[in-house]
Amino acid sequence: MGYTDNLSPEAKQRIVQELVPGRQITLAHIIANPDRVLYEKLGLDPSVDYAKSAIGVLTVSPAETAIILADIAMKASGIELGFVDRFSGSLIITGTVSEVEASAQAILDYADETLHYTICGITRT
Repeated sequence: MGYTDNLSPEAKQRIVQELVPGRQITLAHIIANPDRVLYEKLGLDPSVDYAKSAIGVLTVSPAETAIILADIAMKASGIELGFVDRFSGSLIITGTVSEVEASAQAILDYADETLHYTICGITRT
Protein backbone atom coordinates (compact mmCIF):
# COMPACT_ATOMS: atom_id res chain seq x y z
CA MET A 1 0.00 0.00 0.00
CA GLY A 2 1.27 3.41 -0.87
CA TYR A 3 3.87 2.01 -3.30
CA THR A 4 3.43 2.76 -6.98
CA ASP A 5 5.80 0.07 -8.20
CA ASN A 6 5.57 -3.71 -8.06
CA LEU A 7 8.23 -4.14 -5.38
CA SER A 8 7.41 -4.78 -1.79
CA PRO A 9 9.06 -2.51 0.79
CA GLU A 10 11.46 -5.35 1.62
CA ALA A 11 12.51 -5.74 -2.05
CA LYS A 12 13.45 -2.07 -2.55
CA GLN A 13 17.08 -1.51 -3.49
CA ARG A 14 19.36 0.96 -1.82
CA ILE A 15 21.82 2.84 -3.97
CA VAL A 16 25.02 4.03 -2.35
CA GLN A 17 26.88 6.76 -4.21
CA GLU A 18 30.56 7.32 -3.61
CA LEU A 19 32.95 9.98 -4.77
CA VAL A 20 36.01 8.57 -6.43
CA PRO A 21 38.43 11.43 -6.11
CA GLY A 22 40.57 12.33 -9.03
CA ARG A 23 43.35 14.82 -8.87
CA GLN A 24 41.55 17.82 -10.25
CA ILE A 25 40.18 21.27 -9.80
CA THR A 26 36.66 21.09 -11.15
CA LEU A 27 35.52 24.70 -10.64
CA ALA A 28 37.33 28.03 -10.44
CA HIS A 29 34.80 30.84 -10.70
CA ILE A 30 34.98 34.54 -9.90
CA ILE A 31 31.85 36.53 -9.07
CA ALA A 32 32.61 40.22 -9.60
CA ASN A 33 30.59 42.79 -7.68
CA PRO A 34 28.24 40.32 -5.96
CA ASP A 35 25.09 41.57 -4.32
CA ARG A 36 25.16 42.08 -0.55
CA VAL A 37 22.54 39.34 -0.16
CA LEU A 38 24.95 36.77 -1.59
CA TYR A 39 27.55 37.70 1.03
CA GLU A 40 24.95 37.34 3.78
CA LYS A 41 23.61 34.00 2.51
CA LEU A 42 27.14 32.58 2.32
CA GLY A 43 27.93 33.78 5.84
CA LEU A 44 30.63 36.16 4.58
CA ASP A 45 31.44 39.63 5.94
CA PRO A 46 28.71 41.90 4.51
CA SER A 47 30.57 45.10 5.42
CA VAL A 48 32.82 45.03 2.34
CA ASP A 49 32.93 47.72 -0.32
CA TYR A 50 30.73 46.09 -2.95
CA ALA A 51 31.98 48.32 -5.75
CA LYS A 52 35.42 46.71 -5.45
CA SER A 53 34.53 43.23 -4.25
CA ALA A 54 34.63 39.72 -5.66
CA ILE A 55 34.01 36.17 -4.49
CA GLY A 56 36.07 33.24 -5.74
CA VAL A 57 34.59 29.75 -5.61
CA LEU A 58 36.79 26.69 -6.19
CA THR A 59 36.28 22.96 -5.80
CA VAL A 60 39.02 20.35 -5.71
CA SER A 61 39.48 16.65 -5.23
CA PRO A 62 40.88 15.04 -3.24
CA ALA A 63 39.05 17.30 -0.82
CA GLU A 64 41.95 17.68 1.62
CA THR A 65 43.80 19.65 -1.05
CA ALA A 66 41.52 22.58 -0.23
CA ILE A 67 43.73 23.25 2.80
CA ILE A 68 46.81 23.66 0.61
CA LEU A 69 44.93 25.81 -1.90
CA ALA A 70 43.70 28.10 0.88
CA ASP A 71 47.30 28.65 1.96
CA ILE A 72 48.39 29.42 -1.60
CA ALA A 73 45.48 31.83 -2.08
CA MET A 74 46.32 33.81 1.07
CA LYS A 75 50.01 34.03 0.16
CA ALA A 76 49.34 35.06 -3.46
CA SER A 77 47.39 38.24 -2.70
CA GLY A 78 45.48 40.13 -0.04
CA ILE A 79 42.36 37.96 -0.21
CA GLU A 80 40.34 36.93 2.80
CA LEU A 81 39.48 33.32 3.37
CA GLY A 82 35.69 33.01 3.40
CA PHE A 83 35.39 29.24 3.74
CA VAL A 84 37.47 26.11 3.37
CA ASP A 85 36.09 22.59 3.71
CA ARG A 86 38.54 19.70 3.79
CA PHE A 87 35.67 17.22 3.51
CA SER A 88 33.96 18.57 0.36
CA GLY A 89 36.92 20.29 -1.28
CA SER A 90 35.21 23.69 -1.36
CA LEU A 91 37.09 26.95 -1.08
CA ILE A 92 35.60 30.47 -1.03
CA ILE A 93 37.83 33.54 -1.10
CA THR A 94 36.94 37.22 -1.11
CA GLY A 95 38.72 40.44 -1.99
CA THR A 96 39.02 42.81 -4.89
CA VAL A 97 38.52 41.36 -8.36
CA SER A 98 42.27 41.54 -9.03
CA GLU A 99 43.16 39.90 -5.69
CA VAL A 100 40.70 37.05 -6.21
CA GLU A 101 41.88 36.58 -9.79
CA ALA A 102 45.55 36.55 -8.75
CA SER A 103 44.87 33.98 -6.04
CA ALA A 104 42.76 31.77 -8.32
CA GLN A 105 45.48 31.83 -10.98
CA ALA A 106 48.17 31.03 -8.40
CA ILE A 107 46.08 28.07 -7.24
CA LEU A 108 45.63 26.75 -10.78
CA ASP A 109 49.32 27.20 -11.57
CA TYR A 110 50.40 25.32 -8.43
CA ALA A 111 47.87 22.54 -8.95
CA ASP A 112 48.98 22.12 -12.56
CA GLU A 113 52.75 22.52 -12.29
CA THR A 114 53.50 21.11 -8.82
CA LEU A 115 50.66 18.71 -8.01
CA HIS A 116 50.10 17.66 -11.64
CA TYR A 117 46.33 17.95 -11.22
CA THR A 118 43.90 18.32 -14.08
CA ILE A 119 42.68 21.90 -13.92
CA CYS A 120 39.82 23.88 -15.39
CA GLY A 121 39.88 27.45 -16.61
CA ILE A 122 38.72 30.41 -14.58
CA THR A 123 35.14 31.45 -15.32
CA ARG A 124 33.56 34.79 -14.41
CA THR A 125 30.20 36.42 -13.84
